[in-house]
Amino acid sequence: MDNRDGNGGEVATLMERILYEVKKVVVGQDHFLERVLVAILAQGHLLVEGVPGLAKTLTVKTLARAVRGTFKRIQFTPDLVPADLVGTRIYNQKTGDFATSLGPVFTHLLLADEINRAPAKVQSALLEVMQEYQVTIAGETHLVPQPFLVMATQNPIETEGTYPLPEAQVDRFMMKVLVGYPNEEEEFVIVQRVTGEPVDVVPVATTDELAGLQRECRNVYVDPNLITYAVKLVAATRDPDRFGIKDFARYLTFGASPRATICMIEGAKALAMLRGRTYVLPEDVTDIVPDVMRHRLVLSYEALADGQTPDMLIRKVMQHVRAPDRPLDTHVRVANA
Repeated sequence: MDNRDGNGGEVATLMERILYEVKKVVVGQDHFLERVLVAILAQGHLLVEGVPGLAKTLTVKTLARAVRGTFKRIQFTPDLVPADLVGTRIYNQKTGDFATSLGPVFTHLLLADEINRAPAKVQSALLEVMQEYQVTIAGETHLVPQPFLVMATQNPIETEGTYPLPEAQVDRFMMKVLVGYPNEEEEFVIVQRVTGEPVDVVPVATTDELAGLQRECRNVYVDPNLITYAVKLVAATRDPDRFGIKDFARYLTFGASPRATICMIEGAKALAMLRGRTYVLPEDVTDIVPDVMRHRLVLSYEALADGQTPDMLIRKVMQHVRAPDRPLDTHVRVANA
């Protein structure tokens, strides 16, 4: 089956140009960079877990420059209040009137650094913007710019002075991506680039073009069998006995929500577009499953005691729920028509 079809090739070419500009600055982290582009196309948000110094901030900042978008970074601290994010009303003594001062969430790409260091009220304010794409200040509604992407980071090596995100709030993130250390060759190149001449990032797209790509992403064809497959994967985390997964229920307190199924299909559509297709294949779904599911499973104390991780449980589910066969090329073409 041809991987290039219709507008899919043009979209992939534009995204490759954007990725090329980002990789002029960022070394390695291919999986992470791909997931950032998937989140943008699917209009989702990312939760990123990784130790400091892995170019998380640099990635989003460089991406904003490549698409002529705005970028802002918020360092979350325990004394942060919601007004520091969304904005507030300021009294002008000269005129006697109140003026609205919009907060840093009014940007295209927002990095929420160490989101688990802020109290629940601040986390809720950010998650409301992520879901509604708007902020209400003193009865007035203000829409955030489009496209809008939030990338929140968590530091896995420090738990002192942190406020873990509640499961219901974590569910609002489309994907959770784990970022690891670079290998020795990549780290050598990193040192060379950082200590050498600065690299110029050339804007290769606009935010309007990016918004157009998001609309095209909604039209990517998904075979009904793939939707059924995604539904079964999520259902297996809620009722594993029905799918013949033995000794699995004791490891899970709660399974994934319906939002996981939606994000799985939306992420697969975006991944298909990045790969130059206007239709989704089974491998697009299976590739995106761990990132969509790992933060939505609530593990039991028994799972933690036995050393089980969300990724281990997801692999077990995928072994029992098999992916469907690739749809026939003629079927895809008729459905697209």
